[in-house]
Amino acid sequence: MCSTGEARRGGDKRGEERRDETGEERRGEARRRRVRRGETRRRARDSSENLHHLSRKQKCVLHNHHSESHISPRNSKNQGRDSPLSYLEEMGKAGSRDWTQIYAIYGLDQWQTIVFLLFHAVLFTILSLLYLTYFDPITLFFHRLLPIASARFAAGFTGSVTALSALCLFVASFHFLHSSLPLHYDVVQRMVASVHDWSTVKHALDLGCGRGILLNAVATQLKKEGSSGRVVGLDRSKMTSLNTLHTAKLEGVGEYVTCREGDPRRLPFGDNYFDVVVSAVFVHTVGKEYGHRTVEASAERMRVVGEMVRVLKPGGSGVVWDLLHVPEYVRRLQELKMEDIRVSERVTAFMVSSQIVSFRKPSQHSFGLGEVRLDWRC
Repeated sequence: MCSTGEARRGGDKRGEERRDETGEERRGEARRRRVRRGETRRRARDSSENLHHLSRKQKCVLHNHHSESHISPRNSKNQGRDSPLSYLEEMGKAGSRDWTQIYAIYGLDQWQTIVFLLFHAVLFTILSLLYLTYFDPITLFFHRLLPIASARFAAGFTGSVTALSALCLFVASFHFLHSSLPLHYDVVQRMVASVHDWSTVKHALDLGCGRGILLNAVATQLKKEGSSGRVVGLDRSKMTSLNTLHTAKLEGVGEYVTCREGDPRRLPFGDNYFDVVVSAVFVHTVGKEYGHRTVEASAERMRVVGEMVRVLKPGGSGVVWDLLHVPEYVRRLQELKMEDIRVSERVTAFMVSSQIVSFRKPSQHSFGLGEVRLDWRC
């Protein structure tokens, strides 16, 4: 009995020891879990502080970058990359801008024409759908005038013509939209690239600046080159000039741009004043009150070309992108003894042919006995 009691007490003691050991293990595991949670919190807190510190540094960098982008162009030669135009070029694919970005700044040229085309495209689409839906009643209507076979052919033919007209009108409206925004922007970049050295340009002229796509592209190039020059935009409308100044501010080149109201056939500038003269889809609009194909309208356009040559400095460059009448400009430039006349391949813009012509005024331009400067304005 005693031995049995001692054995029972020994078993109870060993059970208590095992329970104590298990409790110690559990408490140790709990302490280790608390330590791990504490370390996790410390790492998270340290990471948060590092991120916060990094964000402060990034803010300082962005602030410094923003401040540097407002440095005067005369004090820096690398500010062209800071303009909104260059930023969007870097963000876009292959350096080109999306048409929505161009529209957001410049709006839409010839929007009345685009609305007119879209309205008639929708109208003809509805008519073609009516022809398709009510083909049999329309055939019966034609059957009053024609035999049944001819009536079916007439109904199908008129329905097909209506559908094709709707398709053509949609194509024309979207082509006008493309020409007004992305194509205009791309051709303007080509025009700017055709002038080899912008760093020496002090005065540039955009004839018929309109919304300012070409004007601001020239100003952006001047800013990129670190030039102290300026570009003057001339337009026949004062309201257009004010809007153009607004777009220049949006592009970050407002300090490089000046706009004037004036007649392109009598430019309000002295002879040999500009280093570069450019114009985009404008010259063909001069003299349109006489009709585009008349002799009077052609004489007015040649007068504008002569004015461009007159205000251009000897050795200066001219670049013109226009519709339909570029061969006339080339002949006139040849008559005026311009050098390095180059004509681009044809590009369809606004549903017609367009080309870029570039030229250089001779460094020494002499006048013969029978040649006077007034001839440039004829």
